[in-house]
Formats: sequence, C-alpha cells, structure tokens
Amino acid sequence: MSDQEDRGEEIDFAEVMRRIPHRYPLLLVDRAENYLAHTSITGIKNVTHNEPFFQGHFPGNPVMPGVLIVEALGQTGAVLMSKSLDADVNGKAIFFMSVDGARFRKPVRPGDQLRMQVVVVKHRGDLFKFRGEAFVDGKLVAEAEFAAMVVETGL
Repeated sequence: MSDQEDRGEEIDFAEVMRRIPHRYPLLLVDRAENYLAHTSITGIKNVTHNEPFFQGHFPGNPVMPGVLIVEALGQTGAVLMSKSLDADVNGKAIFFMSVDGARFRKPVRPGDQLRMQVVVVKHRGDLFKFRGEAFVDGKLVAEAEFAAMVVETGL
C-alpha cells in the first residue's frame, strides 16, 4: 500500500463547497484530508481574526464559540457522508439528529488551525453516528458524539 493510500484521500476547498451547502459565514471546513469512505476524515479550519463571531465573542478576548466547534465537527462528518454516499446535494441536505457528550477542553483563538478528526461509529443507509475530536497544535480542544442523516429538502 502506498503512503497516499495509508493516509487516505485529500479533499480541497472546491470539493468541500460541492459536497455541503454551507456558505459564509457558516462554512467551517476549509479542506479535509485522510478521507476513508464510510470510515473517517480529518477536517481543517483555519481560524482567522476576521471570523464574524469574534466581534461579540468576546471583544478583547476572542474565543471561538463551542457550539461552532461542534458545528465544524458536524460539517466534517457531512463531507464524509456526502462523499461516501456520493449524495446529490440538489434537493437533499445532511442534518444533525443528535449531539452527545460534548466537552470543551481549551479555547480556540484567532490564528489557530482546528483539525477535526471524525470517525464513523455506526452506519446504516443514510444514517451515520460519529465520534469527533478537535485539536489545535496536537492538543484536544473539544470532542463530541453526533448523528446525522440525509434528508430530502423538496427544493
């Protein structure tokens, strides 16, 4: 097996944009790597001072809201689902079903690179259950288990 096969596939920003419907200011995955179909993925978010949430969270002491870290984990899982299922994003969306055991260990600040390791715990049809961990500089900053499913939007 080659090094590339060991690491899994990389997903660039353009493919992220094709795979999930999120856009500024709520697109929280810049790219992904280590994609293994139906198994795992690592999402990457470069956190900048220009993020709109830093204006109010908190002036003079910017911290990325924990709920947005969980959202970034969820979007990473959605990229994995979309690519694994080769889901057509027209008329379909991937929605959170549950979030359990969310824990926040360290603050995420401007200049940090958030690396979100998401693994499939269970998969049946259009339903996935995940375990996600977010890291900055190799240190765990947040973790959660969550589930998501593909839903017809009727649009």
